[in-house]
Amino acid sequence: ASGSGKTTLLRCLAGLTTPDQGHLVVADRTLFDAAQRVNIPVQARRIAYVQQHLALFPHMRVRDNIAYGIADLPADERDRRIDAIAASFRIAALLDRRPGAISGGERQRVALARALVTDPVLLLLDEPLSALDYGTQSHIIADLRAWNLQHRIPILYVTHSHREVFSLGERVLMLDGGRIVADGPPNAVMNAPIGDAIARMAGFENLLDAVVVTPQPANGTMECRIGDEIDIEVPFFDAPAGTTIRVAIRAGEILVATEAPRGLSARNVLPGVVQSLRREGTTVVATISAGHDFEVHLTLGALQSLELREQSRVWLVIKTHAFRRVTL
Repeated sequence: ASGSGKTTLLRCLAGLTTPDQGHLVVADRTLFDAAQRVNIPVQARRIAYVQQHLALFPHMRVRDNIAYGIADLPADERDRRIDAIAASFRIAALLDRRPGAISGGERQRVALARALVTDPVLLLLDEPLSALDYGTQSHIIADLRAWNLQHRIPILYVTHSHREVFSLGERVLMLDGGRIVADGPPNAVMNAPIGDAIARMAGFENLLDAVVVTPQPANGTMECRIGDEIDIEVPFFDAPAGTTIRVAIRAGEILVATEAPRGLSARNVLPGVVQSLRREGTTVVATISAGHDFEVHLTLGALQSLELREQSRVWLVIKTHAFRRVTL
């Protein structure tokens, strides 16, 4: 979440902020140790840092921007590195142009090339793709992944995007209040949250209590009840009948119908009423009461074709495995 300490952590690693205590080690090399009074200077840490605001030099060509951090190398080695990194990030044709004459996605590629051409031992990326469109993000993610398959340096990548977590992450660290509150593979952290706070950070807008009615371990499911009379089917958890469990579902995983659906594989069809509709950019956020107030995300096109209004009667359609258990 914003304010959790992500950028502060990167700045401490880079040497731009001095921690009050503790120690920092990269590849068995101590960069900072408060007790031993070790604090390696920024320029000696060999850490590349790409911030959201790229800070390319506007008066310099792309080639000169990339060369900035390796100016002390012999000319032939410098040219070799520039050509190699430009090829890796598909910007070889841009080397003689200035940042103002290329697109946002191309500038982002230049910033990555400028950072990586220095042969760093660690790469820090602070929301580097947040200002780019989906397609451009996808291409840059693919190129960054391909580059790191060859070089295998650790990358600490700050993001709010679940898509980027699953596309790039081998290990996820979730921060809250400057502390690591979850740590593990993406699927474990993002889809099996521990506590409501982590569930919300992992993108689960809907958190609800459900009472176990009928466990069906042979089917891998169980019937639960929300509210007074609404039954739902969720994945099987080891919990006896009568137990109250916490389950979560993302707003984008709930479908809305204006007629009672029939012949579906989805096991949960809940009658409900639209309580509110509000637009957030190209997304419509609907609050729908169906034994519980569910947040549902719709496209503008879906809103128009369904002709939804407040107090419209609807049915929510939810797949069993869209529900995740929140460990308390």
